[in-house]
Amino acid sequence: MIPAERRLVMVHAHPDDESITTGGTIARYSAEGAQVTVVTCTLGEEGEIIPPDLAQLGSWAGDQLGGYRASELAAAGSALGWTSHRYLGGIAAWRDSGMAGTPAAEHPRAFVRGELRRQSEQLLDVLKELRPQVVVTYDANGGYGHPDHIRAHDITMAAAERAESVSRVFHTVNSAAATARGLAQLRARDDVPFRVPDAGELPTTDDELITTRVDISAHRDAKLAALRAHETQLTVGADWFALSNNLAQPVPDTEFFVLAQGPRAGADTDLFGGL
Repeated sequence: MIPAERRLVMVHAHPDDESITTGGTIARYSAEGAQVTVVTCTLGEEGEIIPPDLAQLGSWAGDQLGGYRASELAAAGSALGWTSHRYLGGIAAWRDSGMAGTPAAEHPRAFVRGELRRQSEQLLDVLKELRPQVVVTYDANGGYGHPDHIRAHDITMAAAERAESVSRVFHTVNSAAATARGLAQLRARDDVPFRVPDAGELPTTDDELITTRVDISAHRDAKLAALRAHETQLTVGADWFALSNNLAQPVPDTEFFVLAQGPRAGADTDLFGGL
């Protein structure tokens, strides 16, 4: 019997990050009756835009992309079935900082310009209210080095350490072996309209470092639907997606995590296992 009071909080930097990295896990635990909350730190105002007819939403033009992405995020949440969603500090409190070295990082509301202690306190307020046993965010490099992902990691680790309810903290990662297999399968096909990168082109984690593998095979359709909701950022096929860089990436039937804090026993295939 599945416990009724399992509570999970996912902390992500921008709309679409939740679906790309943890969409299947969100859908699985939501379907199993856990209380799943996603915290999004910015509106992703600096994202590149794929559909040409929406290009004028960008920060270089109308600067309305953040509001549009909020609606995409809500649609993704409906597809994944999460319990609730929060914006860190309230909607638009913090702005997408852009990639490292870009002028966006100098915006007064840029996430990376905010005081880390204040931001961690904002997240701590959410954790105290929701009392999750499990919290998920990125590793210390933010998965691929984006400054907002790194800041999301920093504030999550600081807040989780002070949250009495939190028993485990996980980092979401991509398996090197699974990514290589998925790319090889895509490369062998002739129906993928984008270039399939070499395995070394994508950020991955060595499999010996991965502690937890969550089977999402029964929830891949929900994950794919959530990915499609982020139409400004993603092109989505039957079992792959591409960002604005036009590199096809596989959607595996497992999502991967590294246990950063908390007991290891029982966590091999279940974020809540053994708790």
